[in-house]
Parts: sequence; structure tokens; C-alpha cells
Amino acid sequence: MLETSVSSLLGIFLSPHMMMLMTVGVSVGLFFGIMPGLGGKLGVIFLIPFVFGMDPIPGAVFLLAMHSVVHTSGAIPSILFGIPGTGPDAATIVDGYPMAQKGEAGRALGATLCASGIGGVIGALFLSLLMPFVGPIVLAFSPAEFFLLAVLGITFIAALSGDSLLKGLIVGLFGLIIATVGLDPNSGESRYTYGQLFLWDGIDPVTAVIAIFAIPEMIALAARGNLADDDDAGGFRYTMRDVWEGCLDVFRHWGLTLRTSIIGAVIGLIPGLGGDVASWLCYGHAVQSSKSPERFGKGAVEGVIAPETANKSKEGGALLPPLYFGIPGSSGMAILLGAFVMLGIQPGPRLATDQVDLVWALIWTLAIANILAVLLLLAMAPWLSRIASLRTGLLVPFIIVLSLLGCYLGAGAWQNFVLVLGLGALGWLFKKYDWPRPPFVIGIVLGPIAEDSFHKSMALWGPGFLLRPLSLVLLSIIVVTIALYIARTRRKAVPA
Repeated sequence: MLETSVSSLLGIFLSPHMMMLMTVGVSVGLFFGIMPGLGGKLGVIFLIPFVFGMDPIPGAVFLLAMHSVVHTSGAIPSILFGIPGTGPDAATIVDGYPMAQKGEAGRALGATLCASGIGGVIGALFLSLLMPFVGPIVLAFSPAEFFLLAVLGITFIAALSGDSLLKGLIVGLFGLIIATVGLDPNSGESRYTYGQLFLWDGIDPVTAVIAIFAIPEMIALAARGNLADDDDAGGFRYTMRDVWEGCLDVFRHWGLTLRTSIIGAVIGLIPGLGGDVASWLCYGHAVQSSKSPERFGKGAVEGVIAPETANKSKEGGALLPPLYFGIPGSSGMAILLGAFVMLGIQPGPRLATDQVDLVWALIWTLAIANILAVLLLLAMAPWLSRIASLRTGLLVPFIIVLSLLGCYLGAGAWQNFVLVLGLGALGWLFKKYDWPRPPFVIGIVLGPIAEDSFHKSMALWGPGFLLRPLSLVLLSIIVVTIALYIARTRRKAVPA
């Protein structure tokens, strides 16, 4: 195993062709990440025509290098403009954008890039260590555990609700309602579609996230007139010293960095959860494990580190189920798996014996691509701040057009433009009247997972699914989470 690992690493490093493919793949991935609404799915679809006729290993390395770094650059518009480049980057907005507004954009970018690199490397290490044990781990999770994991994520609404739990619950429940639009996964009946065929597949989460976050921020930018006010312009005119300060923050909070990297990798291992769940669960963990949770949502660097490590490390875990069981954990991974099959790679347990060199090439690709992406973005960091010098009259229309293009390409329906306008107006009201928006994302992301898993669990075990061993463990974590929130709320209510 060690000999195969080393030979695969040398095969990548010593081959100009492989390094060129990886560099191009990383560059394309960074582009698709920094453009709001595009993401890894469209990136893989865009690159599939270019891998026809390639050998399996070079083609797989090329596609995986692109797919694994999308979220690294997706954090840049989240921090500078409050616009998620991809779905999992929405969690970075909560503290990354406030950091930029109060003069710490460079620090936020540095923390993001360093956390991304560490998370990607830990995800690759996690993949290599779990290869012998992947079967029992994946098969241990049933719909019962999926449902309780979704409920655990929903309990984090309390942590993300700011000063008003009621407002957070209302927004979160609205997200859950939006998640029910489409065909019932059990009966096949349409729900809240009003005769519109484009709603049968449900409301695209990327469309909803862009509408709730991007449109309100663009309205605010247009109303302000300048991208950076004179008072907070320093937040955008950062120096490399500010960026390195953010990198050091990752090591100052090394415990959080390590924990969220491992949590993200484990979540990636479970089919059906994906980067959105990893980011928000780890953000909630950062809030609940902090000694001063009131700082979150106002520019806490830990709120940037946690989701960024998680949505990079999850790529390591997310690669195992498709490779060994043919079970993609997300739509993006499903497209990537289809591209692998097109290259002649047949998923299954035999990969561990017949194509070990391929598996190790993919593991090394995860690590090298993330490091390469971080180095490229660090080299570009001094110029990223110049985005703030653009006039909003030029920038706002450009970003809105790209956001709308991303919404259209993500679901392939022009009616999404109407949804963007409606949900964007609602997001603007949330922003204007200080209602928390992150609970909406939790609701729309976890709603389908919770509903589908609940029905399957009831069909298989009835209410007794709550008494399964892993279910009891997750129930205990949920109860402790709620108890900690209640205790913290009571402490705040007691006058000093």
C-alpha cells in the first residue's frame, strides 16, 4: 500500500502532463467557484467534453482537481460582497461579510484560504485512513440516522437566530416549507406547484440562497453608491500582512480547525448530506463551543474558519461512497461519478484491489489541488482588494447578471428569474428589519433530507427507529445541544 501511494504521488509530480491537467483543472474550478451560482456541477458538465478519449487516471485527476477547489474561491464573493459563490459558502457570509465591513476583509480572506488548504489536506488524509474500513461505516447509517442528523442540524437554528429565537424559528420553518415544493418523494403527488412543471423538481437551493443573500446585498450596495464607504474602506484595502494575520488565526484556533475538519470529512462520508450540511453544522458547532457566542454574526473569525474547513474536508469523505458503492452523496458527485464511468472507471469494492493506483492518484489529487488553489489565491490576494475600487454602477449589474445566469443554468428554467425576484424581495425585508437569514438556508437544505428519511424510517421500523443504537447517540447529542442553548439563554437573562 505504501509503495503504491508513493508511486502514485511521484507519477503526478514527475509528469508535466499530469501537473498541467491539474493546474488547468484547479484554475477552472476557481473560476466556477468565484462566479455566484455556478459551482462544481456546471464545472464538471463544462469539462466533460474535454476528457473524451483520455486515459482513466489523467481524466479523473483533471475532473477531481476542478471539483475539489470550487468552494475555495466561492468564499471570496461571500466575504467581499455577501454573495455565496456556491451553496456551501453561504455559511461563510454570516461572519465573513461583517468582517469585511468593519475593516478585516484581508484577515477573513487569509483565514478562509488557510482553513481551506488545511481542510482539503485533512480530507485527503481521512480518505486514505478510512479506505480499509469504509464498508462497515457507510452501511451503518440508515434512514433513521439520516433523519436524526437532519434534526440535529435544524436545532442549530437556535444558535443562528441572534437575539430572537422566535424570528429564527419562523425563518427556518419558512425554509422547511419552501423545501416541500415539488413532487412528494413517497406518493409522487405535486405539492405547491400550482400547475407549473418547473416546480416539480422543487426550488433549487442555489437559486433560493442567491435570492435571499445576493439580491438584498446588491440592493444595499446600489443604495450606498460606493462598494466601500470611506469609514470602512480599509476593510477592502487590505495588505498581505492582514492576509497572513488571518492565516495565523487558523492556527490560533487549531482545536476548532481540527474538529471541524474531521466533522466535515465524516459528514461527507454519509451520502445525501453534502457541503451545505457540513458547513452549517460546523458553523453551529463553532457557535456552541465558543466562550463568547454573542460575537458570531458580527465578524468572528471562528465563524469563517469552521465552515471553510468543513466544506473542503468533506470532499475526502464524499469520494468514498461513489468509488466503492456507486452511491453519490450529492448531485455534483453524481455528475462526477457519471464522468468517471464514461472514462472507464467502474465503481465498486474491487477498486480497492484492482485499481489501487487510481484510488491513490485521486487521494493525492485532493491534497495537491487544494494546496495549489490556496497558493494561487494567495498570489492573487493583493489584487482581489482592487475589486472594491469598482463603481457599484458597473459592479452591481454585472454580479446580478451572473447570479441570474447561475440560477438559470443551475435549474434550466427561465421561471427561476421570477423566484429570484420574489425571494429576493423577501430577503431584502429580512435584512431591513434585522431578521436572521441563515436559518432559512438550514431549512431548505435539510428539509428534503429530514422528510424522506423520516418516511423511510417509519416504513422500516415504525416509531422504534428512535431506539436504534446510533439513533440513541444522535438523540443524546440533540438533547445536549438544546440544553446548552437553554442554559446559555438563562445565563444571559440573569443580570450581572
